[in-house]
Amino acid sequence: MTEEIIIAGFGGQGVLSLGQILCYAGVIENKEVSWMPSYGPEMRGGTANCITIISDQKISSPIISKFDTVIALNQPSLDKFESAVKPKGLLIYESSTIINLPKRKDIEILPIEAANEATKLKNNKVMNMIILGAFLKRKPIIKVESALEALKKVLPERYHHLLALNEQALRKGMELSELVETAVTS
Repeated sequence: MTEEIIIAGFGGQGVLSLGQILCYAGVIENKEVSWMPSYGPEMRGGTANCITIISDQKISSPIISKFDTVIALNQPSLDKFESAVKPKGLLIYESSTIINLPKRKDIEILPIEAANEATKLKNNKVMNMIILGAFLKRKPIIKVESALEALKKVLPERYHHLLALNEQALRKGMELSELVETAVTS
């Protein structure tokens, strides 16, 4: 199993930490991992993305241009990376901020209203955990328990009081993924 992912959005949306959580969880499960961040000099509010690879085998190169999964947290990222999803791949996007919908017909498309759900949880910073939950429901490449353990390493200790909220957000994302799946398949 090898999963090649790009996560993209604005700085401050948790793009890089989402990739880190996946990689730390992969390490916990003795998998090979690669995490390659890219962000503009302005960081918060600028563009950010990271290529994350998790595999049961050695990773030959972290530099890739086609992905099994694209996670787009804003319109510019969706516009830029929709074409980078491999045929039959997965595109997850934060749907409450998207105006121009994806056009591909040869991939699985999963819209998740993560920003709206994060607002309901009274903390917009858990949007990335909602997206992570949706992703792991569709592609369980790591165990949820490993992701939650990894979160403890990625989240600074001064925010560990938010671990329960982050778990709640992750599980909400899994639930939303199921709801969308039911709507698509019926």
